[in-house]
Amino acid sequence: MDPIGSINFHKDSTLAMLLAARARGWELYYMEQEDLFLQDERCLARMRALEVHNDADRWFECGAAEIRPLATLDVVLMRKDPPVDMEYLYTTYLLERAETEGVLVVNRPAALRNASEKLYTAWFRECCPPTRVSRNMSRLREFLGEHGDIVVKPLNGMGGASVFRVRGDDPNVNVILETITDNGRRTAMAQRYIPEIVQGDKRILMIDGEPFPHALARIPAAGETRGNLAAGASGEGVDLSDRDRWICTRVAPALREQGLLFVGLDVIGDYLTEINVTSPTCIRELDKLYQADIAGRLMDAIQLRI
Repeated sequence: MDPIGSINFHKDSTLAMLLAARARGWELYYMEQEDLFLQDERCLARMRALEVHNDADRWFECGAAEIRPLATLDVVLMRKDPPVDMEYLYTTYLLERAETEGVLVVNRPAALRNASEKLYTAWFRECCPPTRVSRNMSRLREFLGEHGDIVVKPLNGMGGASVFRVRGDDPNVNVILETITDNGRRTAMAQRYIPEIVQGDKRILMIDGEPFPHALARIPAAGETRGNLAAGASGEGVDLSDRDRWICTRVAPALREQGLLFVGLDVIGDYLTEINVTSPTCIRELDKLYQADIAGRLMDAIQLRI
């Protein structure tokens, strides 16, 4: 995971998972990316015994470091935030070596490489708004001309970073497309603007293909079009609609097949916009709203596999 000392205690889903695992009496060990290394064909790591507490002033304690093969563990939770850069991909290869020795890795390393969080929506076209992915600015302008009001975003971002709403009469169209594509050197995604964003960008949490029955609708702040908590959105609990459930049933078989045990779907209005597989969040917020134990459900699903 990312450095545990820098997480947001009240919102961090990884901490919720650690607390749920500890409540079952499971031993915890803490690692960051730099702690993993390959020795010949085996993945080893510098790991520290970890104790966690549901206490905003003191939520973790680490023991002394030791070097051990990952194969001595039962489960590894891969909870490193994007970007999914080359270092991230190298980490998935190391984790895959541990997987070959019988370690359950959640989510599965090969699936983390294959299921790009924004591009993976193309496998479920019937669920999605009109979309174009390109690094060619002329093609993106053409898409804007077809729809008049679009959202453009980088493929490798998170938390609403560098997401732009663009309208046909916007005098900044050229500079936005130059920025988002790095002057044609970086591929970006464009989607038709969905007006229902004012009702929130719904985060639906999926555990082994089954949705939690409520979503966190992230309502954009005044003057914003981004439904991201990191961009100032506020969260409201909503029941899943019939359309939400239909989207979940369309996506679920592929998630199970790929070994994507914990996934966050982003749905705006009637449309699936992203499939978050690296480090989906919103457990803590939904738990508080519905007196739930979502991380506990995940631990139950993990227990069935080890």
